[in-house]
Amino acid sequence: MKIISYLFIVIALGLIGFNSTRVDWDSPFTGDSTVGLIQIMASLCAIVLLVILLFSKRIKEKSRRK
Repeated sequence: MKIISYLFIVIALGLIGFNSTRVDWDSPFTGDSTVGLIQIMASLCAIVLLVILLFSKRIKEKSRRK
């Protein structure tokens, strides 16, 4: 589970990098730039959720040891 989470985080970072090239930073809310911004935000949300999942698994393991 841990390896898969890290793999998804790397994929999300790759999507952020790819979509940042699609955004026209002079006018980010027109045309394909809007789609790129939405995909960047979705990737950031996925990363946050995966980090929360990893922390919760780590806390669960520590609480079982006690």
